[in-house]
Amino acid sequence: QVQLVESGGGLVQPGGSLRLSCAASGSIFSINAMGWYRQVPGKQRELVATITSGGSTNYADSVKGRFTISGDNASNTGNMQMNSLEPEDSAVYYCYAKKLADIRTYWGQGTQVTVSS
Repeated sequence: QVQLVESGGGLVQPGGSLRLSCAASGSIFSINAMGWYRQVPGKQRELVATITSGGSTNYADSVKGRFTISGDNASNTGNMQMNSLEPEDSAVYYCYAKKLADIRTYWGQGTQVTVSS
């Protein structure tokens, strides 16, 4: 099992920045991808960003150029820097992780991001 604990959500004004972190613990060997989804009420969960164990990254078109995902192997933590935030970025953000040869997706508890003046 993999446990994921998120931190860093909150309320920010449009144009502001937030940094989300996701700390992984437990059976973390062979994690080959981590990232974030986000969800607003009444809509499907949306993939925001992914980073692989090899350092490759992928972003939703809506956040390209504004969000940056990174990984810290020493602390088993994934981070996502979110800049130039817009009201449309308001959502609950969920960290996820995938392991090699494991069909399960591991999820964090979710953290609320609200962008509002």
